Amino acid sequence: MVDQARVARLLRAITDDLAVLGDESTANAIRRADPLWIRGIKYVFVTAIEGCVDVAHHICSSEGWGPPRDNADAVRVLGRHGVISTDLAERLSRAVGFRNVLVHDYVDVDDRVVLARLDDPSDLALFATAVSEWIHPPR
Repeated sequence: MVDQARVARLLRAITDDLAVLGDESTANAIRRADPLWIRGIKYVFVTAIEGCVDVAHHICSSEGWGPPRDNADAVRVLGRHGVISTDLAERLSRAVGFRNVLVHDYVDVDDRVVLARLDDPSDLALFATAVSEWIHPPR
């Protein structure tokens, strides 16, 4: 059985990360010139995407849909079972790849890619909304 309180906490953390990314997407040039700024953006992306992965693994485990092959597959499994759309699942599986690059190839990450993602983190928001609606379907 899905632990709704746990999923709600994870979704709230994702939403909090999205709020930070939204605020920082309008940061001025002086703020962006701070070398810690881009590092902070990368970290927030990592935690937001990891939140999605944690939710996906929890649901897969709780519903007996696993085990997924890897983190990207956990998200795809949610798509196959209608928790999120299959299109969103594919886009999020690529976001998991982006997270892996941020974590494992940190030095080689092209900051322009990070900034492009900062302009549109909507897939993460769509994930949070879809999972929330799956857990608590509208009446």
